Amino acid sequence: MTSPSNHLPLIPENVAKAHALIKPYIHHTPLLTNTTLNTIASTPQHASDLVGSHWEGQNPASPRIRFYFKCENLQKIGAFKARGAFHALLRLIEERGEEEVRRKGVVTHSSGNHAQALALAGKTLGIPTFVVMPSISTPSKIASTQSLGAKVVFSGSTEPERTAVMHQIQQETGAIFIPPYDHPDIILGQGTTGLDMEAQYEELKGREGKSLDAVLTPVGGGGLNAGVATWFSVPSKEGKKKTLVFGAEPSFQGANDCQLGLAAGERVQAVSTKTIADGLRTPVGLHNWAVISDPSKVAGVYSVTEEQIKKAMRLVLERMKVVVEPSAVVGLAVCLFDEDFRRKVEKEAGEAGWDIGIVFSGGNTTVETIGALFASN
Repeated sequence: MTSPSNHLPLIPENVAKAHALIKPYIHHTPLLTNTTLNTIASTPQHASDLVGSHWEGQNPASPRIRFYFKCENLQKIGAFKARGAFHALLRLIEERGEEEVRRKGVVTHSSGNHAQALALAGKTLGIPTFVVMPSISTPSKIASTQSLGAKVVFSGSTEPERTAVMHQIQQETGAIFIPPYDHPDIILGQGTTGLDMEAQYEELKGREGKSLDAVLTPVGGGGLNAGVATWFSVPSKEGKKKTLVFGAEPSFQGANDCQLGLAAGERVQAVSTKTIADGLRTPVGLHNWAVISDPSKVAGVYSVTEEQIKKAMRLVLERMKVVVEPSAVVGLAVCLFDEDFRRKVEKEAGEAGWDIGIVFSGGNTTVETIGALFASN
């Protein structure tokens, strides 16, 4: 990666510079709306849905919500990760020169979307790419990474095992490490999602200066959430309302490490979970935590159950006809099922309601996986 002395500050201006750098290499993904999901989100939950929760016996919230879905599931390699990978590799080439980076190559460790994203960036820019993938990685993601020209080296599933194999590759080749999420170049690249979303929203509304009230993104390593929060950290135009940014996580087996860390006042350093939202099984990185734990940048992080994730995913598949992976819908699930969030919208927005941006972070799943996920329903 670029050296610490060459790190760019995490400010909106540098998100804009990142966007200018990667724009020739990424898709301009659509911002979609859906009246049916607006209606469902704006309808109070049944009292029976609150049984067993700390909201049991209370009147369900009745917020007014209008969704705007940023479809990064339609991004190159099927996920937002292409943004950060291209930005990180282009910045590295700027710093060290194309000849040195091509001679040494780059290396990362990833079980899925970052692996494919860096493989694509390396193929596009002519840079040899090594990817350490756990042997238990999804076969389709392994095949995709290999088809993009990366040399895949298998490892055990734990972080130390992956890191050990990566260090061995570095010793043998001199390859330069590009982290999956915990680096300013990655964060700024992912933040271009927010820049695109804001511009598309203004165009859709036909009114410059109109702001999204809130944006929700999934939180795994935290690159997407930290990047989007960086873009929205200040209003982009004078007199414009600030867009609030929230994070969303699965609650299964402690996968909501960011939410738990915020409550405890310190970052959770390790996560061990088998949540169906497999892209969110990672602890929040250090650079990312510095942004997400700042309440002036991220207004809160919420979590949802496995069943709520499945319900949200089913709605997207059936009502929007859009293919997403479970990780992509945690933000939508928060809006549909988390009474704390729904009450916040009801209280702060009143009759006017909120225009809420939801980032569909990826769509890298298979027919077999979707079938197995809903086989018991």
